[in-house]
Amino acid sequence: MATKTVTDASFQTDVLDSDKPVLVDFWAEWCGPCKMIAPALEEISNELTDQVTIAKMDIMENTDTPSKLGIQAIPALVLFKNGEVVARQQGAAPKNQLKGWLEQQL
Repeated sequence: MATKTVTDASFQTDVLDSDKPVLVDFWAEWCGPCKMIAPALEEISNELTDQVTIAKMDIMENTDTPSKLGIQAIPALVLFKNGEVVARQQGAAPKNQLKGWLEQQL
């Protein structure tokens, strides 16, 4: 399963009400580091598809949710379990570091 796109409108249903943990990647088209980690997140999404949903939210098109969550720099990864924020990571990192961090949180 590839990454899922979420919006301010779908955030409640796709993330907060999800029965599976959801990692949201807050990104923007102009963000170089965001583009650098995108392929790694796709691969992790395919590898951990049974354990977690990986979602992407464009902060330029969706401003309410990032603002409510205090997202001030991107890329920002926020993990939700049962509608609650359980972990955050900011900045780009190699795939093995991203995956290791995520697996520790699950």
